[in-house]
Amino acid sequence: MRRLGLERELVDRDVYGRAVGRFRDAGIVLPTFAELTDPSRISPRIREALRGVDPDAPHPLNLFRVHWFNGANRTDRVASPEHVVLPKALTGVDARIVVALGDRFPMIRAHKVLAAYGCIAPRIITGQFDPTAHRAVWPSTGNYARGGVAISRIMGCRGIAVLPQGMSRERFAWLERWIADPADIIRTPGTESNVKEIYDKCAELERDPTNIIFNQFCEFGNHLVHYLVTGKALGNLFESLAASEPGLRMRAFVSASGSAGTLGAGDYLKEQYGAKIVAMEALECPTMLYNGFGEHNIQGIGDKHIPLIHNVTNTDVVAAVSDQSTDRLDVLFNTPAGREYLVSRQGVPPAVIELLPALGLSSICNVLGAIKTAKHFGMGPTDVVITVATDGAAMYATEREKSLKKFYPGGFDAVAAGATFAGHLGSVTNDHLLDLTRVDRDRVFNLGYFTWVEQQGISIEEFEARRDQRFWQEMRSIIPAWDQMIEEFNGRTGAAA
Repeated sequence: MRRLGLERELVDRDVYGRAVGRFRDAGIVLPTFAELTDPSRISPRIREALRGVDPDAPHPLNLFRVHWFNGANRTDRVASPEHVVLPKALTGVDARIVVALGDRFPMIRAHKVLAAYGCIAPRIITGQFDPTAHRAVWPSTGNYARGGVAISRIMGCRGIAVLPQGMSRERFAWLERWIADPADIIRTPGTESNVKEIYDKCAELERDPTNIIFNQFCEFGNHLVHYLVTGKALGNLFESLAASEPGLRMRAFVSASGSAGTLGAGDYLKEQYGAKIVAMEALECPTMLYNGFGEHNIQGIGDKHIPLIHNVTNTDVVAAVSDQSTDRLDVLFNTPAGREYLVSRQGVPPAVIELLPALGLSSICNVLGAIKTAKHFGMGPTDVVITVATDGAAMYATEREKSLKKFYPGGFDAVAAGATFAGHLGSVTNDHLLDLTRVDRDRVFNLGYFTWVEQQGISIEEFEARRDQRFWQEMRSIIPAWDQMIEEFNGRTGAAA
């Protein structure tokens, strides 16, 4: 299971020793997963030192900000994750749709930096990644690669971003600022749906043994970090809401599939609160829903395959929304005419309007999925649907310009805003949504065979083991083992002293 990131013992003592030396020299301390789950456990010395650290800098202490409890300024720590509760004036449903804001994370303003840490930290502490010699390869459709590059730079090693050439210009601009060698930004053919092309490039890179591939789609550290860190953070968020309004029920957790890492939080929320797990995808590429294929622009949810780390047999619902809706609503939420319309004509509170820029394209997809879910299950005012905003609108300014030219060549005014609201928020239904039966789950699960067994060389035994919930439950015992190894590693570097 080494290539899947599930080692819990030392693999290479020499590699481990060189990593200890690098971290000692650079003064790098690794946070435990327990500290990222509950930042109050971070030592007072580190918390005090963090006050003087720019959250956008490649500073080692920013690893201790890779959690959901950063304030709006991304320097202060808050008691409950930053979020927005979307009102009925916007959603059209009585249910509380609660969106946790991922743009509070450090360096990349997206929660994918958490996934990157969840994948690389176990490789460091088990002696599988040598920051003095290895290159870290981060296959992604954007934000995960940025998170991996940020952490690689902190560790003083080369980070290589592999992502489709059709992703937003803002993603590439960020990478160009953070990567020293332009050759370390590898553009693969296609756009959001072209994940296989990313895999093909990684297979080519892996022929060089100094390249270590951190494939978020099959690294179980991605699932585990979201199960624990994101799951508990969202549980904290719900409980803070329920404390002020007794009687609230968590009914569902909604997340676009992408790498399926964030869906791991749904496993936690289902266990603890009985929440249904709703997996979203693009209607233009409805892989889970209809065994479909195609191209789309909901950036951040690469598809046409089933990630190995998706706990399919624990998923309750799959649903799809069109990228025309996410593109157009991005314009509505982030233009003066659109925002004025929402306030003056729909009665959306200005405080909510001020938070809409925290919703990027996949975040809007998640919101639409939450509305579909609430309508499908007939949820009322005491029902809570939780979802996440992976990143914010700042990552899509050039995509917004394209949408304005494509959909609104005559300009975006109050009339266009009204039509957009009516066509893409006011008309949301429960179409393109499926309650998964056991047969449906097995169908979706089986789709993964073609990627992972036939193409990527996963054994049929490893592939099939994931069908049983005991696999996922037993895997979680690795988290405290990793934390113990992190503490031992930090002790050897002396950087935490």
